[in-house]
Amino acid sequence: MNRKIILLLIVVTLFLGGCTLAPRYTRPEAPVPYEWPAGEAYKEAAPDASAPKAAELPWRDFIADKKLQEIIDLALRNNRDLRVAALNAQQSRALYGIGEVSILPSVNAIGNWYKERVPADLSPTGSRHTTEKYSVNLGITSWEIDFFGRIRSLKDKALEEYLASDQARRGTQIMLISAVAQTYLTLAADREALQLVSSTLEAQETAYNLIRKRFNVGMISQVDLSRAQSQVDTARGDVARYTQLVAQDENALILLVGSPIEEELLPQNLAEVSAPKDISPGLTSEPLLLRPDILAAEHRLKAANANIGAARAAFFPRISLTTTIGTASADLSGLFKSGSGVWSFAPQVVMPIFDARTWFAYDAAKIDKEISIAQYEKSIQTAFREVADALAVKGTISERVAAQQSLVEAFTETYRLSQLRYNHGIDSYLSVLDAQRSLYAAQQGLVMLRLAEINNVVTLYKTLGGGQDK
Repeated sequence: MNRKIILLLIVVTLFLGGCTLAPRYTRPEAPVPYEWPAGEAYKEAAPDASAPKAAELPWRDFIADKKLQEIIDLALRNNRDLRVAALNAQQSRALYGIGEVSILPSVNAIGNWYKERVPADLSPTGSRHTTEKYSVNLGITSWEIDFFGRIRSLKDKALEEYLASDQARRGTQIMLISAVAQTYLTLAADREALQLVSSTLEAQETAYNLIRKRFNVGMISQVDLSRAQSQVDTARGDVARYTQLVAQDENALILLVGSPIEEELLPQNLAEVSAPKDISPGLTSEPLLLRPDILAAEHRLKAANANIGAARAAFFPRISLTTTIGTASADLSGLFKSGSGVWSFAPQVVMPIFDARTWFAYDAAKIDKEISIAQYEKSIQTAFREVADALAVKGTISERVAAQQSLVEAFTETYRLSQLRYNHGIDSYLSVLDAQRSLYAAQQGLVMLRLAEINNVVTLYKTLGGGQDK
């Protein structure tokens, strides 16, 4: 009969184990426009049907530069932040495993030896005696039968937290790939700028030496010599500044990669770096919902929703079972003899009558869900803004680069003509000085704009959720 009762409890548990008091989950509406912004700033960033979407493009296909691919591979193997994110995901998976098996009973084997001396005045026979007992039991201790889904809700919460941590790992990988690429490109741009200012310094020193010779023979004034000296000093300062920036870029790249980088893998200038593949943002903003950070926020929302089920189940009875079967004897030698079998069956029902903490816990669970909804919606709004900003840059950067290139060409011609007019005594050295400053600034600006143009492609790829493995 007792076996039938146990079997009945197990069958009922299997049927009711799927019950949960958690609210039905409904994904909140995205609080952003369905389509990407349009206007003058975005006219050059219209979706290209032939270009692949970021989420569908593996990073090895997106990053065209072979040296950069090798460096990213090193970072994916050695970066400590990514390693911590992966370990966090593994830890969450292990915690979910604990919750997953919590619904099952724990079966233990227990061996006991009990010996007690009873004095005469406490003995039912009126004489003192010694009691000795040996027992070996196999049983279940305090197994909570999850009739109302409390344990199942906690298991679902643990699952969603694990999935959120796994999406956080994916997000960390995407951030790492983009950070390595952008630091690599910045290093290339700063090295190119260093080459520019170094060649400018050489030209300024050559010009200064010629002007000083003219000054020594009385052909020009001290003012022109001082002006030439100022250009040399400016170029010297810029060489020192870009030397510092290049060193700092290398340090930042080594930190991201997590190991030393061979010099042959580092870029010499921006022109030699193969540009990343162009991508399309798609026709709508719906793909944003597949970004790792947004998926992680949604999983945390689902975890908060499941936690409400656990809080609700706390208002209902908890049914637990302790049962054992084994053998016992007063002598060790008789432990496994016929007739020494023992068993126990002790179900327990705890019905909460009054516990104010339960109500506060339920209220806290509901508020936690509202917080998670707000955080989920904020993550979507942030993602939309990031993509919209990148599209605004994409829609205008080409025109800016073209204008800056034209400006460099114009200042180059202005400088050439100013130098000729000065050599022929038509203009003072001040006009040459102004032309030099303008050309120098325009050349540096062109390098930075070209960097911004390539960096924005990487930013767009990142903000659209690109960065998957092959």
